[in-house]
Amino acid sequence: MKIVECVPNFSEGRDIDKIERIMSVVKTNAFIRLINYESDADYNRTVVTLVGEPDKMVDLILDLTKICLQEIDLNHHSGEHARMGAIDVIPFIPISDISMAECVALSEQCARRINEKYDIPVFLYAEAAKKPERELLPNIRKGEFEGMKTKIQESEWKPDFGKPEIHPTFGTVAVGARDFLIAYNIDLATEDENPAKQIAKAIRKSSGGFQYIQAGPVYLENRKHTQVTMNILNYKKNPIYRIFETVRMEAKQYQVEVTGAEIVGLIPKDALIRSLKYYYKSQKIAFPENISFEMIVEDARKYLLFRDFNETKIIDYFL
Repeated sequence: MKIVECVPNFSEGRDIDKIERIMSVVKTNAFIRLINYESDADYNRTVVTLVGEPDKMVDLILDLTKICLQEIDLNHHSGEHARMGAIDVIPFIPISDISMAECVALSEQCARRINEKYDIPVFLYAEAAKKPERELLPNIRKGEFEGMKTKIQESEWKPDFGKPEIHPTFGTVAVGARDFLIAYNIDLATEDENPAKQIAKAIRKSSGGFQYIQAGPVYLENRKHTQVTMNILNYKKNPIYRIFETVRMEAKQYQVEVTGAEIVGLIPKDALIRSLKYYYKSQKIAFPENISFEMIVEDARKYLLFRDFNETKIIDYFL
């Protein structure tokens, strides 16, 4: 059976009743498995993780788009996370017996149907991008909902599907295919955003840092501290431990302590094992041959300071 993962992000993280109305479409679907969903009030965003058959997944995404169109008006939305649409991004990720090329075709089918059914302009990104400058989501999203009103009219930013005009309340959406991405945030014990800004600049690719890292600073009003927030685009070449230890090292020059970290969405077991092996080796401890999920969680909390983390954050736990 072909299995695809989809991780739609919609732009609501504060209104619990609204979030539950939106999620009711997912929770009542008999064909797609809801792995988890996480809402953040500071980011004002919800990240949904779904696994299932390709065609059934596209049908569900169409239903999810419909209810987000009904429930979310970006003219009255604000949050720490950049956004350009009520559903901001829809990535398809190959999981089992499905190729990246098939996921690209799936994303194109989904994008076309969203535009035809709801008159929402769609950009293709990542592996589905038709132009090099559209491979990276931040390039498309730059300017956000407010700036997209004029940006989309520029010839180089004509959407891949739809007319060059944003939907007045929904905005636009990016649909694409990609490998597994790890959404990863590191907590800094300060309300001053400058250290997070400088550290993000030091580690991200666009500023000369790690090849597969996108990063930026954010202040979390509810938690009263800042974060270096990032996407790890290739955890095999930029492992978590290397990023974590670099951030901890950089934070010392600002006399700021790293107090924790979090994974938004899910993470592959392999990504955790690759990083945990570093800590075991540094202490000259043999790594367990058949390490349990329980021990992986315990070690991730101990060495990587993961908070709010358990087995259900590891995608292999469900597979």
